[in-house]
Amino acid sequence: MPELTSPSEPRRMRILLLIRSLAIGGAEGQLGLLARGLWHAGHSVVVAVLYPGGPFEAELRQAGVPIVSLEKRGRYELAGITARLARVVRRERIDVIYTALTAANLLGAAVRLLVPRIRVVWTLRAGHMDLQRYDRWMRLTSAVEPWLSRFSDRIIVNSKAGLTHAVASGFPRDKMTVVVNGVDTGRFRPDPEGRDLVRSEWKVSPHEPLVGLVGRIDPMKDHRTFLAAAALLKERTPNIRFVCVGDGPEPYVRELRDLAKSLGIEARVLWAGPRSDMTAVYNALDALALCSTGEGLPNVVAEAMACGIPCAVTDVGDAAWVVGETGIVVPPSAPAALADGIAALLERPRTPAWREELRRRVVENLGVERLIEETAAILRQVVSERS
Repeated sequence: MPELTSPSEPRRMRILLLIRSLAIGGAEGQLGLLARGLWHAGHSVVVAVLYPGGPFEAELRQAGVPIVSLEKRGRYELAGITARLARVVRRERIDVIYTALTAANLLGAAVRLLVPRIRVVWTLRAGHMDLQRYDRWMRLTSAVEPWLSRFSDRIIVNSKAGLTHAVASGFPRDKMTVVVNGVDTGRFRPDPEGRDLVRSEWKVSPHEPLVGLVGRIDPMKDHRTFLAAAALLKERTPNIRFVCVGDGPEPYVRELRDLAKSLGIEARVLWAGPRSDMTAVYNALDALALCSTGEGLPNVVAEAMACGIPCAVTDVGDAAWVVGETGIVVPPSAPAALADGIAALLERPRTPAWREELRRRVVENLGVERLIEETAAILRQVVSERS
């Protein structure tokens, strides 16, 4: 006889969250928050990755969330990895797969050929991207993704701008729902001690203004505009320092370093690589710059604001909504405007009231509890539709 539950008792779901890897990144961090939240809410959660490793993997294991590596054998493998994912879905008796980013979305669609009963919820996290800056494989997968979205049951978009762009790109509007990101404000908070430690490591004195760009070194993040703005700011404030936190392909990193040298700011720019101590990193800054030419909802801006750090952002995705009246919004690919915006932030006294205003905006609009509750409601709905 089946176990009886009261009508008001939420059904315990068996959820598989699928992502390329758990390396440092905005989507990876959001999936980690969601996995822990759904796990603590009483659902059975498994995280599956195409490639093992990454700091977020250690955090999830520590929290008790099981992780399965599908051990993808090269970029173009499809049949083998689809079969391995299907075996995990059957073994764990999964009700619904939540997929993050294009590779996982496409794999989620493919596994329905082997497990037709499974429910699949896609997520889209980027707004406009200039695909001409990427390779042929990236352009191909981005082209077929809207067509294959018919094999998803629901699509979660993390920004209003991303929703508009997705509909224009051919994704089905009737399947799409906006659920904005969540920020762990217990982790991302003002930390004067962390500030001192990181600035000491980077040999930045307390009197030197420090401006950072946090994000993977990728054409969409537009480090070129950041460096051009840095050169303009150096003329106004000779003791100013800059830091790029994140990693990317070595040829592109080398190209950007050469640009910094040609602009005469080589000695003023730190290339910090990827970091796991991001709370301390944000606190080490006096301002954060987002120079992207395309975004959904930029996590780094919200995380920095939760630490009390003001942000100058390009008007892409929902970045302007995230900063509201607390920051500066400028057009993309406009170094002079970005330099002016950063200068305005640095000239404003960093009072406790301003820092609290920055943090309060994140607490009120980007809470983790809301992210978990809204996502769980969508997953529960698609599972009940199958039933």
